[in-house]
Amino acid sequence: MSRRSTGGVSRTPFDDTVQLTQVMPSDEFSDDAPLAQDDDSQGSRNPEVEPSVPVISKTKAYVTVLTLLFVNLLNYMDRFTVAGVLIEVKDYYGLNNSEAGIIQTAFICTYMLCSPVFGYLGDRYTRKYLMAVGILLWSLLTLCSSFVPADYFYGFVLLRALVGVGEASYSTIAPTIIADLFAKEMRTKALMVFYFAIPVGSGLGYIVGSNVASLLGEWQWALRVTPALGIVCVVLIVFFCQEPPRGMSEGGDVHLRNTDVLTDVKALAKNKSFMLSSVGFTCVAFVTGALAFLAPTFMTYAMQMEGNPQPESTVSLIFGGITVAAGFIGVALGAEGARRYRRVNPRADPLVCAFGILMCVPFLFFALVMSATSALGTWILIFIGETLLCLNWAVTADILLCVVIPTRRSLAESGQILMSHALGDAISPYIIGQIADSVAADYVDPIRPSIQFLSMQTALYLTTFICVLGGASYLATALCFQKDKARAEKLTHGGGDVHVADDDELLVDGADVNFVAEDESLSLPVFFPGSRPQSVSGAVAGAVQVADPSVQAVDSEGDAGIPSRNVVV
Repeated sequence: MSRRSTGGVSRTPFDDTVQLTQVMPSDEFSDDAPLAQDDDSQGSRNPEVEPSVPVISKTKAYVTVLTLLFVNLLNYMDRFTVAGVLIEVKDYYGLNNSEAGIIQTAFICTYMLCSPVFGYLGDRYTRKYLMAVGILLWSLLTLCSSFVPADYFYGFVLLRALVGVGEASYSTIAPTIIADLFAKEMRTKALMVFYFAIPVGSGLGYIVGSNVASLLGEWQWALRVTPALGIVCVVLIVFFCQEPPRGMSEGGDVHLRNTDVLTDVKALAKNKSFMLSSVGFTCVAFVTGALAFLAPTFMTYAMQMEGNPQPESTVSLIFGGITVAAGFIGVALGAEGARRYRRVNPRADPLVCAFGILMCVPFLFFALVMSATSALGTWILIFIGETLLCLNWAVTADILLCVVIPTRRSLAESGQILMSHALGDAISPYIIGQIADSVAADYVDPIRPSIQFLSMQTALYLTTFICVLGGASYLATALCFQKDKARAEKLTHGGGDVHVADDDELLVDGADVNFVAEDESLSLPVFFPGSRPQSVSGAVAGAVQVADPSVQAVDSEGDAGIPSRNVVV
């Protein structure tokens, strides 16, 4: 990638409006043109001094994104297959609402607890092999869960919980690969494609699960579709996915190395944009988790109240189709709207997220109000509400990737997954189920469909209040987003004027970089061989080393030979 030099320091352009065609000559932008390359073609680097940036062509990068999209579709299909046949599962194992909620809660709990483990591994080891092993594990466990007999409900719960181990390996790592392949607006578009899989895969889970079960006469067959496709995904991951170097899309002057886990966690905890957007996303997960798992059952009861009873397979087909359509439209509108709005407002990403979740409130509320009298009107309102919720998926991921440096992104993804599931969709089906059971317990015949409808309707009103909380969190994110984004960019490229907390130690190409408090800014000389000292402003304690093998450094004693730039105190 081309570079510009300022004061002897190489930097990659970091303007929000930079597009791929602006950092690569147009005559090289063919199907085989590399998305990331070194500067040897322009004669600006000596290949014997500095290793070249790996070349990954457009074609290979796009194939990688499409492969990750397919795996993510399967991921969410598997997750919501049980929801599409939930009434049959309840009858088979003899469950009430809260017990049925345990199935999803157990899965999500394992999923979120394993995410930090894979976040740590994903920042340090080959990511595509971690994903392949996880997908193989989840496929085998899903197949095994379809053979658990009726007397062993908690055996079924255990296997569904262990499926979360495999899914954690994928969900925490895949977005970081996309982030390393694409930059700026291209990254937003790639994330948009990738996150189509969440609502679309969820909808396909309802459709495929319920209809396969209906066709073959047993709900267990719904769980035997995804394992076969999972083996295909393993092959695709191993042979077709590219493994880009971390930070490749940020340019050739990125020389970050991993710090210890405690330092990473402290840095993420102090990242306001990351934490606040994670709270907002947790609210999105709470609402979508409750609706995804319970809405087909609720609408089955609602259509019985209206006097137009339909089998669960039909209701799941309708709800799945709505979810697919809402996903395509919502994810596309959110990503494209944020991309365009970003040109006039740098806070576009969190504001788009806030708009989506707050505007969902009235549609969700009135969908619940009219559910007993008009199924058609309810379906329309659910479609609009889901579309607005889906504005958040790709944009929230983009926020995280903008405010977190490349060597911490997998851990950040896992932290966001942990928070959003621990306080979101891991508990929402169980909480809604408990409220519904409590309401139903006041009646003589609590299992009567009319009572089940009324109790679930009352419990689902909680989701509207959670939406308001999520909107407030995204609005708060907008207040600090610009500052956190600029700080992450400067850290990534070794900026000398970055102000960070004194305990945020960053390793840059093997050297300790210790920054002091924000109000302690210094102007320090930078020594280069054969040149006059240059002044660099920064909040620095000790020596700050930013690797550049093409430059020989001089330390405070005048010794040369260290392959880095030294800021000497």
